[in-house]
Amino acid sequence: MTRVLSLTLIAAAPLAALALMAASQPSVLAQVSPGLWEIDGLPGAKAPARECVADVTALAQYEHKSKSCRRAVVGSGPNFVVIQYSCPGSDFGRSKMTVITPRSLRIEAQGISDNLPFGYVLQARRVGDCVNQQTADRH
Repeated sequence: MTRVLSLTLIAAAPLAALALMAASQPSVLAQVSPGLWEIDGLPGAKAPARECVADVTALAQYEHKSKSCRRAVVGSGPNFVVIQYSCPGSDFGRSKMTVITPRSLRIEAQGISDNLPFGYVLQARRVGDCVNQQTADRH
């Protein structure tokens, strides 16, 4: 009986992994492609940032982009998704990502970073493919 249970779990593991990957990409973002993105509206920045984005969903945690955070979809509609995330320590955030076009996003972000509140609105625009990985920041 234990052997049958073990074999069942081994066979189910790939299906569970596929389900988790599908859940990590909200359906409203399915039309939005990874690539080179220009992000405007960063607090204190004089010019937009250009970044190579492999996972568009990760833009929801832009404030904590260098941290490994757990994300969850807490709301969605025909053209938006609300993602809440928590990071190791006490950092967390909540972002509403609105798909304006498949190449343009509005990201309303707020939360706590380094024990201080943050809140801002970003405009993200896909400007092309990632050609040189060394010159573009990976997100």
